[in-house]
Amino acid sequence: MAEFSGDHPALAGIPLVLGGNVFGWTIGRDDSFAVLDAFYEAGGRMIDTAEGYSNWVPGNKGGESEAVIGEWMESRGVRTDMRVGTKTGQGGAPGSLAPTKVRQALEGSLDRLRTDYIDLYYAHRDDGTTPVEEVAGVYDEVLRAGKVRELGASNYSPSRLAEILAAADRMGAQGFSVMQPLYNLAERNEYEGPLQDLCVARGIAVLPYYGLAAGFLTGKYQSASDWAGSSRAHSLDAVAARGGWHVLAALREIAAELDVAPAQVALSWLNAQPGIAAPIASATTSAQVADLVGAARLALGSAQIQSLNNALQATES
Repeated sequence: MAEFSGDHPALAGIPLVLGGNVFGWTIGRDDSFAVLDAFYEAGGRMIDTAEGYSNWVPGNKGGESEAVIGEWMESRGVRTDMRVGTKTGQGGAPGSLAPTKVRQALEGSLDRLRTDYIDLYYAHRDDGTTPVEEVAGVYDEVLRAGKVRELGASNYSPSRLAEILAAADRMGAQGFSVMQPLYNLAERNEYEGPLQDLCVARGIAVLPYYGLAAGFLTGKYQSASDWAGSSRAHSLDAVAARGGWHVLAALREIAAELDVAPAQVALSWLNAQPGIAAPIASATTSAQVADLVGAARLALGSAQIQSLNNALQATES
């Protein structure tokens, strides 16, 4: 039985996971601490990160985000209050989920996070080569050793997730009980359909990343020129090309009706979808944290949810 669920005490009152990808990337240590403080003070209790964050930044090697979070938890004395999810196997390189690699990666994450356990440990991406029995076996091993408290998968296809769950069942091992797919109001194909059906059927808690589509769904952009040259330009261009502006228009309309921020509507829509335990969203300022937390207090009506669904469908017709 999965420990994690939408009503887990860590998410009580705030169905929101703070994305840690920005720590050591778009904001430095002091600004990261300010964001983490604001999240904690608002009742937020779960953070998402990965050993690879942020190895795409020139001069970084990965682990920067974990190091910031670990220092923050230690300096504030809040480790026992927080739930931290981290990952290994970021790029899905062949063999990256081999047992030896997973054990080594876990030790590195524990060291950077300044802790002796990880609340939620993910296979970041299916490596496509390590036998599913070996992956299931090593994840079960670290859980039974007390170094990990729950297991998750990120970016797995429905077929591969089903395969590794079946392997764990055959072995009597603990299977993945959390799934982290790309999913937001403007990008729905990866999760909706077979993956969503599998997660709902197996009681797998879903924590989608890019809940705000790299910031597109905050409504802060008026045209592509607003993000030209930014670190997220590629992701934002992709969202816009898939009908994002049409979706954003509907999002802004409902936000205006409710007198709330568009980001709150976008995350509230996510929280209303089957299988979702909480969305993951990042912030770079305390004010943005307040907007994100506001989504936890917002419940959209069925007509508003349908209006948002129709906006995306119109872009696909």
